[in-house]
Amino acid sequence: MKKLFLFTIIISFSVTSCKKEDIANESDYNKSYNAWLNFKSKVNNSYTYTTNFGSWTGYGVEIKIGVSNGKIISRDFISSRFKQNGTIQRDTIKQWHEDADHINTHSNDAGESLILDDVYQKAKTVWLKADKKANDIYFEVRNNGMISNCGFVPKGCQDDCFNGISITSITAL
Repeated sequence: MKKLFLFTIIISFSVTSCKKEDIANESDYNKSYNAWLNFKSKVNNSYTYTTNFGSWTGYGVEIKIGVSNGKIISRDFISSRFKQNGTIQRDTIKQWHEDADHINTHSNDAGESLILDDVYQKAKTVWLKADKKANDIYFEVRNNGMISNCGFVPKGCQDDCFNGISITSITAL
């Protein structure tokens, strides 16, 4: 009986000491991921999505990625800044287009291209797993239930510290 009791204690301790690796906003992520899977199925994994980045300095970037049957077929990039005349108009600094044969040839400007399956994977394994004690973690949906903003900002950081992705639109191709 003592052996059974001791065995039960050891097993209980082992089970409770195994920490589940939760992600921040897991419920919202799961709902959004299911919305993505439904959309992906309806559009035969062919869609476009647009990301953006904006700095407090007035500099901004917009990237539009086209995906057909799960493969990236195009990427368009525009960087701009506010005009120096005090208006909210923008000057284009740089603009380019990549076709299917030249994807990721401008990695210095835009980094790696990702399909939305990869975005959701990175959200789950990187951005939403950031240390909650050291970072503010964000996950938002506005694209018909799909991911729109996911990432983290180190606590106390003041300027352009967001590590993640901001998606302004997801549409069928």
